[in-house]
Amino acid sequence: MKIWCCLCFNEEDEPGEEDRLEAIMKEGDSDNGTDFEVSVGNDEETEEVPHLEVAEDGLERDENRRLFEGMVQAARSGAHWDEVVSVGALATLRASMKIPWRSKGESSSSSSVAVPEDCDHDSHHKRAKVHSDFHDCHYATAMSSVAGTSSGDRDYNISHGSYVASKNEIFYHTFMLNNGGEEDQFNSSGAKDEGEESGTSRTEDLEVRMDLTDDLLHMVFSFLDHMNLCRAAIVCRQWRAASAHEDFWRCLNFENRNITLEQFEDMCRRYPNATEVNISGNTIHLLVMKAVYSLRNLEVLTLGKGTLVDSFFHSLADCHVLKGLNINDATLGNGIQEIPINHDKLRHLQLTKCRVMRISIRCPQLETLSLKRSNMAQAVLNCPILRDLDIGSCHKLSDAAIRSAAISCPQLESLDMSNCSCVSDETLREIAAACVNLHVLDASYCPNISLESVRLPMLTVLKLHSCEGITSASMTAISNCYMLEVLELDNCSLLTSVSLDLPRLQNIRLVHCRKFADLALRSLMLSSIMVSNCPLLHRINITSNSLQKLSLQKQESLTTLALQCQSLQEVDLTDCESLTNSICDVFSDGGGCPMLKSLILANCESLTAVRFSSTSLVSLSLDGCRSVTALELKCPYLEKVSLDGCDHLERAKFCPVGLRTLNLGICPKLNVLDIEAPNMELLELKGCGVLSEASINCPLLTSLDASFCSQLKDDCLSATTASCSKIESLILMSCPSVGSDGLYSLSCLSHLTVLDLSYTFLTNLQPVFESCVKLQVLKLQACKYLSDSSLEPLYKEGALPALQELDLSYGTLCQSAIEELLSCCTHLTHVSLNGCVNMHDLNWGCGGSQLSGLPSVSAPPDMISSEIDHEEMQQPNRLLQNLNCVGCANIKKVLIPPAARCFHLSSLNLSLSANLKEVDLACLNLCFLNLSNCCSLEVLKLDCPRLTSLFLQSCNIDEEAVEAAISKCSMLETLDVRFCPKICAMSMGRLRGACMSLKRIFSSLSHA
Repeated sequence: MKIWCCLCFNEEDEPGEEDRLEAIMKEGDSDNGTDFEVSVGNDEETEEVPHLEVAEDGLERDENRRLFEGMVQAARSGAHWDEVVSVGALATLRASMKIPWRSKGESSSSSSVAVPEDCDHDSHHKRAKVHSDFHDCHYATAMSSVAGTSSGDRDYNISHGSYVASKNEIFYHTFMLNNGGEEDQFNSSGAKDEGEESGTSRTEDLEVRMDLTDDLLHMVFSFLDHMNLCRAAIVCRQWRAASAHEDFWRCLNFENRNITLEQFEDMCRRYPNATEVNISGNTIHLLVMKAVYSLRNLEVLTLGKGTLVDSFFHSLADCHVLKGLNINDATLGNGIQEIPINHDKLRHLQLTKCRVMRISIRCPQLETLSLKRSNMAQAVLNCPILRDLDIGSCHKLSDAAIRSAAISCPQLESLDMSNCSCVSDETLREIAAACVNLHVLDASYCPNISLESVRLPMLTVLKLHSCEGITSASMTAISNCYMLEVLELDNCSLLTSVSLDLPRLQNIRLVHCRKFADLALRSLMLSSIMVSNCPLLHRINITSNSLQKLSLQKQESLTTLALQCQSLQEVDLTDCESLTNSICDVFSDGGGCPMLKSLILANCESLTAVRFSSTSLVSLSLDGCRSVTALELKCPYLEKVSLDGCDHLERAKFCPVGLRTLNLGICPKLNVLDIEAPNMELLELKGCGVLSEASINCPLLTSLDASFCSQLKDDCLSATTASCSKIESLILMSCPSVGSDGLYSLSCLSHLTVLDLSYTFLTNLQPVFESCVKLQVLKLQACKYLSDSSLEPLYKEGALPALQELDLSYGTLCQSAIEELLSCCTHLTHVSLNGCVNMHDLNWGCGGSQLSGLPSVSAPPDMISSEIDHEEMQQPNRLLQNLNCVGCANIKKVLIPPAARCFHLSSLNLSLSANLKEVDLACLNLCFLNLSNCCSLEVLKLDCPRLTSLFLQSCNIDEEAVEAAISKCSMLETLDVRFCPKICAMSMGRLRGACMSLKRIFSSLSHA
C-alpha cells in the first residue's frame, strides 16, 4: 500500500465521501478490504482524535483481513498501489466496517493526545508502517487549494497542537529543499506520473516499521538540521507536524539563500519566538527591519553582503533582548556618515569587512568587539566592561584613534591590532598603563614597535610576527612579562639573540629569523619550542622540566646544544649538518635528558664517531650520516636503530642492546662487529664484504644472513654457532672462506632447517650430512667443485631424511647422478636443476635412459615383466611438487608416465630449454607448465586433467599439436601462445573449441 506524503492538508484538499464512492464506481466492484486503518485528517470543525475501529462481524473481518494482507504483501514486495484502487478499497473497507471518514488537526510533536481506551491504538499516534523511499512518494502541495485561504485560516495553533496548511507552510518545506540544490522529485499536483498505469507494482519501495511516539520523534528530530527536517516533513503527517515544531526553528538561517520579503514575513509570523536570524544579500535592510519589528525575542542577528541604512541602527533599541550582532562585508549608512550603535544589553558585536567612515559605539554591557578588516577612520568606544577588542587590519585607523579606542576600555583583556602599521611604542605604553588586566596582545606586522619602556606584567600571550623593530634589546621588556606563557617571534629579521628566564613560559616560536644566532631559555613549564629556518643559529641552551619534544630541523649552523630537560622524550635534529661528536654527551646518561626515548640525527654529516650510553634510549636514527666510521651503543633498552646511508662505517659495537632485528648489510666497509643482544632474532650482514672479525652473542637469534661476507672465516662461524644455538636459517652464500671446520660447527645448531651454501668452493658435503640432521632446505647453486659422488650419501645412505627442498642449479653434476637422486630421494618436494648443462634428458619411463632401481634390460622378457610389475607395486609415491629445469640447454626429451608415480607434482618449469623437442606428461595433479622459449619443441602430449596454466610462448609448435595436447586438459584456463610462428591469431576459436574451460588465450596480433 502507498502512504501519501503531503506538505499540507485542509478541508478543501481532503477527498470527500462522495468523491471516494465515485472512485469506487469507476474502479469497479472491489472485493478487497482491510480490518483496520489509521484515519488522519485536518478537519477544523471537529476536535476528535484519530482512532481505530475493528469490524465486529466475523465474516466481514475475515474478508477484510484477506484484503489487507494482500495489500501488505504487495507493499512488502515493492508494489505501488494505484491511487484510485487504494482509495476505493479503503472506502469499501470503511463501509463494511461502518467507520465514518474522520478528519482532525494533526498533533504536534510536543503534545500528547488522549485516545479512547477501547481502541487498539496508543496515545501518541504510533504509525503501523511507512514506506521509507520518500523520493517515490507523491508530493501533494495543494497550492491551488490554499491560494485563496485567508490569513485567519492560515494560523498555526501551537497550544492545541494542530494547524491548517497555508502558503507559508508550503514555503517552509519547499524553500529549504529548492535552495539546497536538489531537484523536486515529487509530483506537485498530487497525482501519479502519466506513465504509471493503474495497479502496476514497483520494487523500489522499502517497507519500514515505525513505532515512535511524538516525544521520541521530537528527540530524534532534535539532531537534524533544517534541510533534513524539511525532508522528514514529507514522509507523513506526524513527521510533518513534528518537524515544524518551533523548538527546531529558533534559528532562521537564510544565509546565501534567495528569499522574498513576503516569504520572510510568513516565516516570522509562523515562528514569532525565533531567537536567531541570519540573512544576507542586497535586500537585507528590508528583511532585517521586518525581523526587528516582528521577532521580539531576537537574541542574535547576523547580516552580510548588503547595505544597512542608519534607520536600522536606530531601531536596534527596540530589540530589548538582543545580545549579539554580526555584520560582515556590508556598507553601513552611505559610507561617509557616522554610524551610532547604542544598545543597553548588547554583549557581542562584530563588524567585519564593513565600509564606514566613522562609528560610535555606546554599549554598557558589551564584552567582545571585532572591527577586523573594516576601513573606518575613527572609532569612538563607550564600553566600560569591554574585554576583547579586535581591530586587526584596520589600515585607516590612525595611531591616535587606536590609542583612544583602547584606553577607553579599562577592563580590556585581549587586544588584536595586527596589521595596524601606524601603531607606535607610545601607544603601547599608554595602553599598558590604562589596561592593567591586558592578557593577550597581538601586534604582528606592526613595523614601528620595539617594546621600548613598555611594561605589561599581566601579559600571557604575545604575538610579534614580522615586527621589524623587534631586536635583542626588546627582550628586556619581554623579560618583565613574568606571567607570559606564549611568545611568537616569527620573521623578526633584526632579532639576533633571545635570552629569557620566564617561569611560566610554555610555548615559543622562532621561524625564519634570518639573523638569529643564540637562544637561551630557562622555564620550568616550557613544553613546546618551534625553531626552524634560522640559518645563523649556532648555540642553544634550554632548561625546562616540562619539555617533552624538541624539533630543531635544518639548523645548518648549529654546533652547540646544551639541554637540562628532565622530561624530554623526543628529539629531532635532522639536517643539522654542523653538529659535532660532542652531541653524544648531551644525550647519554648524565647529559641532562634522563628520559630520552627517541633521537633522530639523520643527515648530520659532521658526525664521525657516535657513542651513546643511555638506559632510556629506545629508538635511534643515523640515516645519511655518511661520515660516521665508528659506532658504539650501550643502550640496553634500544629496540630500533636505522643506519641507512652509513656507507663508511668500519667498526660497530652493540653491547648491550635490546634490538630484535638489525640490518648491517648497508654498511659495505664494516670490518669489525661486536653484538650482544639478548633479544635479537634476526641479523642481516648481507654485503659486508670486508667483515673479518665478528663476535655475535645473541642467544635467541633464529635467522642469520651472512651472504657475500667473503672474509668470514671458520673460527668466526664456529664462535657464532656456539653462542647462537637457536639459529634456524643460516645463509652463507658467496662465503668462500668457509670450509669443513666451519661446517662441522653447525652441529651446535640443533634447530637448523635452512642452509644456503650457494656460490662456495665446497668439495665435500660430508660435514653437512653429519651435522645438520634436521635440515629441510639445502641450496647448492653454482657449487661447481662438487664431484658426482658428493651427493651419494643422499640417495645411497639416506642422509638428511627431513630434506624437502634441494637446489642444484648451475652445478656440474652428471646425468646419472641427477637420475639417481631423483629416483631414490622420493621425499623431496622442491627440486631446482636450472642451468645444469650435463643434464640431457628427463626420462622417467622404462625405455631409453632408465632410472636407478628399475630392472635391467639384460634379463629375460618374462622376468623383466614380472620384475616391473613387482617394482611398480613396491615403489613409493614421489612427494615431488615443484620441479624447475630452466635453461637446461641439452635436454631434448621429457617423459613422465604414470609409472613414475608423480602424483603430487603441481608445477613444472622447462622454459629456455632451446633443444627440447618432445614433452610427454601424464601427471594427475599438474597445474602449471611453462615451456616458453623452447624454440625446438615439436611434440607435446599432455594427460593432465587438472592443468590450469600452459605457457608456450615463442615455441615452434603447430596448431594441431597444441589442439591435441589441450584436448585432455579439462580444467585449463590460461594458454599463452604469443610469438609462436606456426599458430595464427585467427585460429583461436579452434583452441577454444578443443578446450571449453579456457578463459584466457594470449596470442600475437601479427607475425613476421
